[in-house]
Amino acid sequence: MEGRPEIAVVTARILTGLGLKTILEKIIPAASIEVFGDVAEIDPAEAGRYFHFFVSSQLFVRHSAFFRPFRQRTILLTEGTAQPQFAGMHRLDVSAGEEQLTRDILRMHRGAHGAEHGAPSPADIRSEVLSARETEVLTLIAQGLLNKQIAQRLGIGLTTVISHRRKLMEKLGIRSVSGLTIYAVTMGYVDPDEI
Repeated sequence: MEGRPEIAVVTARILTGLGLKTILEKIIPAASIEVFGDVAEIDPAEAGRYFHFFVSSQLFVRHSAFFRPFRQRTILLTEGTAQPQFAGMHRLDVSAGEEQLTRDILRMHRGAHGAEHGAPSPADIRSEVLSARETEVLTLIAQGLLNKQIAQRLGIGLTTVISHRRKLMEKLGIRSVSGLTIYAVTMGYVDPDEI
């Protein structure tokens, strides 16, 4: 698998597919993500090139023979509670909110792809970008604290927290709390279980 890892999102619900693509692009910016409305749109000869398949449970059941060789790479898109027939498989509840989906994807991504994959270590990247105080503020933002709570925790003024937050967003080019949270988790500042 040289070049950009490729991920296939396979669901008849186009909005679900496009929403998941957007979230995956934020979490795994190096990946190339394709959305398919049905398994028939995937060339069987090219299927092996996909690093992961995010597949609706209905399509997985209907095309189980197609996915059999890729079972370890398949993540089922389910709604609500887990169905017992999918025990032992990776599942993603697409009825959850964006924050929960992000946490779940990050947990799966982190569990499957540790630091051994040759990526630069988070410490190397961190030291070039953020100051120690910005790192503290970022960590607390990712943990869900409000500006006032961050100020109290760090013993600094509210306007100082707002200033650090603004500088973080400028430096990183990220404009949302969920974006800062994704960055904090992927760079190793915060464990997904802490958010």
